[in-house]
Amino acid sequence: MAQDPARQIAIAIASEIGARADQVAQAVALLDGGATVPFIARYRKEVTGGLDDTQLRTLDERLTYLRELHARREAVLASIRDQGKLTEDLAAKIAGVSTKAELEDIYLPYKPKRRTKAMIARENGLQPLADAILADRAADPSVLAAGYISENVADVKAALEGARDIIAEGVSENADLKTRIRDYLRREAKIVSKVIEGKETEGAKFSDYFAHSENFATAPGHRALAMFRGRNEGFLSMDLEADTEAAPGQGRCETMVKASLGGGRAGKGDEWLSTISGWIWRVKLRPSLSVDLMMELRERAEEEAIRVFGRNLKDLLLAAPAGGRTTLGLDPGIRTGCKVAVVDGTGKLLETATIYPFQPKNDLRGAQAVLGALITKHGVELIAIGNGTASRESEKMVADLLAMMPGAKKPTKVIVSEAGASVYSASALAAAEFPGLDVSLRGAVSIARRLQDPLAELVKIEPKSIGVGQYQHDVDQHRLGKALDAVVEDAVNAVGVDLNTASAPLLARVAGIGAGLAETIVSHRDANGPFATRKELLKVARLGPKAFEQCAGFLRIQGGKEPLDGSAVHPEAYDVARKIVQACGRDLRSLMADPAPLKRLEPRDFADERFGVPTVKDIMAELEKPGRDPRPAFKTATFTEGVEEITDLRVGMLLEGTVTNVAAFGAFVDIGVHQDGLVHVSQLADRFVKDAHEVVKAGDVVKVRVTEVDVPRKRIALSMRKDGGGREEASERRAQGGAKGAAPKGGRGPMSSAPQVAKDAPGGFGAALLDAMRKR
Repeated sequence: MAQDPARQIAIAIASEIGARADQVAQAVALLDGGATVPFIARYRKEVTGGLDDTQLRTLDERLTYLRELHARREAVLASIRDQGKLTEDLAAKIAGVSTKAELEDIYLPYKPKRRTKAMIARENGLQPLADAILADRAADPSVLAAGYISENVADVKAALEGARDIIAEGVSENADLKTRIRDYLRREAKIVSKVIEGKETEGAKFSDYFAHSENFATAPGHRALAMFRGRNEGFLSMDLEADTEAAPGQGRCETMVKASLGGGRAGKGDEWLSTISGWIWRVKLRPSLSVDLMMELRERAEEEAIRVFGRNLKDLLLAAPAGGRTTLGLDPGIRTGCKVAVVDGTGKLLETATIYPFQPKNDLRGAQAVLGALITKHGVELIAIGNGTASRESEKMVADLLAMMPGAKKPTKVIVSEAGASVYSASALAAAEFPGLDVSLRGAVSIARRLQDPLAELVKIEPKSIGVGQYQHDVDQHRLGKALDAVVEDAVNAVGVDLNTASAPLLARVAGIGAGLAETIVSHRDANGPFATRKELLKVARLGPKAFEQCAGFLRIQGGKEPLDGSAVHPEAYDVARKIVQACGRDLRSLMADPAPLKRLEPRDFADERFGVPTVKDIMAELEKPGRDPRPAFKTATFTEGVEEITDLRVGMLLEGTVTNVAAFGAFVDIGVHQDGLVHVSQLADRFVKDAHEVVKAGDVVKVRVTEVDVPRKRIALSMRKDGGGREEASERRAQGGAKGAAPKGGRGPMSSAPQVAKDAPGGFGAALLDAMRKR
């Protein structure tokens, strides 16, 4: 009796994510019922047996694939059944496939197709000739063919070609043979890339792959994507090669084709079949299987690239927020000037300005006077400097200004990644937020806000534009977009959102809300004032019980009527939370201030049929630190004074920097010279490191030593090893040259600061500057 498809799918997914089939089945039921991954991961632990968000994301993705496979399987079975060709063995074979590729291999002989050479040969009466050659290996095929010359078959040669086409079609549609050859190629084949003749100079950035060969099975994704890019841009050719050392006609793949035809080497028929076996392999099977495996390689490489992008994006979104402090955002520029914006602790725009400290105006003193006046007027605590063109020059200008300012307490300056700021500035969202503000000034606002709260600001930008990926422009954009949207959703829900201050783009990422409902919530808030309780959300138009169930636990109301609304405790579990509070002998607010009594309680004492021990533990953890922010404490890197350009670097220098991007082959670090350095994976630690993410993540502040500087090619090799490290493998180091998004030009870290220049007295210009500030 055939197994239920839903059960089959649950078993398959369970083996992939390390869970039980019943856990998967429960999660599938929740997803089908409209529940979101963040909600299931956080508030339905008892139902799924504690599946986490990573397992649930994989489950969701594989569920779609396996359901599509099941639907295609049913369509294939119906097609073959309608042809009257479905046998029990064939049905069992189709039922056992686990991939779409296997299914299509089996279906190929039964798939309606256009008129082929084999069909024409059959119409010309040559099927009996093909059968006769296969049946009588001792007979001479030329002699047999002479009996099939007709009006449509001109001669013996034409007859034999027709027989060959019929036999070749049967071999090329042999699913078992194709599976065996494909598996062999996966294990033994090599990817070979060569430069297109005459393209050596133009395609120099792909020089590592001009005469490159490596195993298909172990080729890293970033190198595969580099070769694919070189091919797509017309500089490289790519091929899959196997049996390169075998004598002609003796290769393993050709031998497998010969074996599929049976027989030995006894007669003329065997000799003829042996000859056409080579032709079948070269002309029929090799091209199609090469295409299949190249697609498989690309998919494998894309999955790796998307995974790398997703992890980097998550690290960036969950980077430490500087908090609600008045911040000055500085978007550096040369000819068009530097754009300046000051925002208060809530991100509200206070004032803007444009200064021209560099060429062609060179009004450095005037620029510093404007900045000093803004700092004094608004009590600026943080200065966020974009990491683009003229970033380090702008940083020096600010450092000199701060050194001249009186008092011990001065703003902290931080280098902030500009990635995506221009995209946001020109967006409809920015236009709606700042309708009367110049596009260029909107970028300065974004730079200031992303220092205060990276998550809240970066959700306004399409994830693909944030620029922390590895070959993100080379991968399937739909898959990439879907994966990154999931990362953003998980990050937002992990942190939680203030219902009364969150923007519509931030609310849109909360589980169960979406863009339309987020706009409605903001409109309701604008019209009726702040929400006093979570329950008031049910008054919002189109926000029903289901949406409330999904989103309520991720929304926070600080200082409202219900203290639990400021925590991650879901409203459905408030009664449990109150029982816990009562058992402590305190009121809720005093317990939140002093959670010590919670340590004496046993979670199982409060569990019931609906809320088990995992949920009770989560509630108790929330009561201990309600509304806790999982992000790390704010910290900045300190750049070394006098090291401002790549030419200032010397081998052996020990520097501090910020990790800007983590790729499969290592991590890029901003050390303040407009070009990120690469810490190859072999230089990340004094031990073997398989995955760079084991050691670092985007936003980390790290100590590095310079091991190599290549000024002409703008490449910097760094090491984090305690022994000082050494040169990383050149082929890996050069891989950064072909990776869009992997090594940002002028790359500067998301949160990096340079030391302030200590000076005892402001001097003549300093006095004039202070005077200008006072007058302003």
